[in-house]
Amino acid sequence: MTQSSSRRGPTDDAEVIVVGAGPAGSTAATYLARSGLDVLLLEKTTFPREKVCGDGLTPRGVKQLIDLGIDTREEAGWVHSTGLRILAGDITLELPWPELSSYPPYGVSRTRHDFDHLLAQTAQKAGARLFEKTNVTEAVVERGRVVGVKAVVGPERQPVTYRAPLVLAADGVNAKLARSVGIERNEKRPMGVAVRRYYRSPRHAEPFIEGHLELWDRSDPKNPRLLPGYGWVFPLGDGTVNVGLGMLSTSPAFRNTDYRALLRTWLDGTPEEWGFREENAVGKIGGAGLPMGFNRTPHYKDGLLLLGDAGGMVSPFNGEGIAAAMESAQLAAEHVVQALARPAGPSREKALYGYTVALRERMGGYYRLGNAFARAIGKPAVMRVATRYGLRINKLIPLIYKGLSGCYDDRAGDAVDRLIATASRLTPSPR
Repeated sequence: MTQSSSRRGPTDDAEVIVVGAGPAGSTAATYLARSGLDVLLLEKTTFPREKVCGDGLTPRGVKQLIDLGIDTREEAGWVHSTGLRILAGDITLELPWPELSSYPPYGVSRTRHDFDHLLAQTAQKAGARLFEKTNVTEAVVERGRVVGVKAVVGPERQPVTYRAPLVLAADGVNAKLARSVGIERNEKRPMGVAVRRYYRSPRHAEPFIEGHLELWDRSDPKNPRLLPGYGWVFPLGDGTVNVGLGMLSTSPAFRNTDYRALLRTWLDGTPEEWGFREENAVGKIGGAGLPMGFNRTPHYKDGLLLLGDAGGMVSPFNGEGIAAAMESAQLAAEHVVQALARPAGPSREKALYGYTVALRERMGGYYRLGNAFARAIGKPAVMRVATRYGLRINKLIPLIYKGLSGCYDDRAGDAVDRLIATASRLTPSPR
């Protein structure tokens, strides 16, 4: 790429630095590079790599892949889902993905081992420069503004510094960059924990992804125990399924639970024919934090933009983070491109602050509703009553389904879509 742009100073290494090549970082780098910007994408590991995740995307996430120009057909290696199966006690609902103008009528599954690598390659093809084995440790701040990052490179941990007019933090739940400039997590907003494991299972080719709204410990048949949290089963079409569970910080048991033991306890109570037993396990149990509901703000401050998990953008309703990560990346890229078309100073800052406004308009009210939902279901008994009775009222099912999945049309939808969209707009956005 020609280095003649006036947006890059004489000591800069790029026009934009993106830290973290997960879904948020690679998506942002792709859009920025396609807009003609010189983008440096820094990743602490090497590809392909594993990440703890459910490996499934709702139609909302699939839309982001399509927007990027990624082929989401099954022939391209994606496993399609036709809908969501919800299990709660004696209730089983199979709900096809809704037909919407905004999102495709299918979800997809693919391991993060392949998924993240594909997105990073997409960014490279667009022109972004990917530096792997580059562990960013903190922001470089001069005269109150972020002007680059410090990192250690390779097994020797060689210290390096990279500079650019703008830095995008897509460095995940640890949010090193945000913390290095004093942007701390809001403890009043929910966090989640997720654990997952792969199993060989005859259920690997089922067309529905599955959500378990009640987790039971049936190790003592005479005294079954309702566990805090929710579970999932995502078929991967290759003989294996991704099985996991999540739990919210609003549960009293959040900080003193052995989540790996909790997963094994739940799975030991599932039907034998599902195959969720130790002898069918593939790999170890993995765990990760889920930063939810905008629990780290502001999303822009003095040259640093927060994307995805770094900005607490996992949905409090369903624990999905990939769709929001990619949506935030697209919004960030749009505002960075507009900002760098302006001279440094107040005009550029106004464009950059527009990113925070756009995020609040896109997700803020919905997440505020989600934060209230997370508080309400923090106790297993409350969740049990809510799901058992709510899922028996047919007229409520579309509202629950579309609201929890985030798959609704803002403007062109039906009455349920309009109700959710209106409630989201009227709910004050978390700041």
